[in-house]
Amino acid sequence: MPGTTGAVYRRIVGSRIRSQLSYRASFALDVVAQTIGQSIELVAVLVVFTQVEQLGGFARHEVLVMYGIAATAFGLADLAVGQVEELANHIRTGELDVLLLRPLGALAQIISADVALKRLGRVGAGLAVLAHALATAGIEWTPVRVLLAATAPLVGAVIFGAVWVAANTVSFWVVDGREFSNSVTYGSNFSTSYPATVYGPWVRRVLCFAVPSAFVAYFPALALLGRTDPLGLPAALPYCAPPVAALTVVAAALVWRAGVRRYQGTGS
Repeated sequence: MPGTTGAVYRRIVGSRIRSQLSYRASFALDVVAQTIGQSIELVAVLVVFTQVEQLGGFARHEVLVMYGIAATAFGLADLAVGQVEELANHIRTGELDVLLLRPLGALAQIISADVALKRLGRVGAGLAVLAHALATAGIEWTPVRVLLAATAPLVGAVIFGAVWVAANTVSFWVVDGREFSNSVTYGSNFSTSYPATVYGPWVRRVLCFAVPSAFVAYFPALALLGRTDPLGLPAALPYCAPPVAALTVVAAALVWRAGVRRYQGTGS
């Protein structure tokens, strides 16, 4: 059964991808638009450094490492599970009832309904910034740091994806939870583009323990740059992102299951 479900899911995703690639000009323009959008966010970061030499105790090239990891991770998460934002619409229209009756999991059906390849533009822009930042940051490369640089965006994408699912699951409890979910997901993306040191104590606690976005870019960047944490947090935290990602996925799965169990249907 799991093998059959996986095969069905792959076919659905494959059909979505082929349908988008069949209109190559439109696809290319969408990718360019996404790249420009991500570049505008980068410009906002660079503008800050026209006024200051350091931000939260970090130089521009160090902040760009964080930005590159965060942008790549968020782009990958958006590509993989961004469609979960449609959960509120599925609940309101009663379409979720239909999805729950099918053999494929409802969450898998929602996120595979539209695989927006245009989001590759954001991923590509993030990777370009990350590659440039890593090349110019004067990092003393070791096997551990090479592995960390390769896996940090992927682990960050898992964290972002889990947060995305959990935040949108609030739609099971409220009429329309999109405003809340957007503030959590896109707010997390914004917060990870800057060092955690620029925020107040209570915000840092949220970023580290409630919505663990500090593990997306801030802590991995510390390890890559060979920096000690200005906040005095344990030196092992930069290497704790993978288990934190796993725990975040488990938490998101539990929240999703609780939401589905609470769901009563529309009655239509």
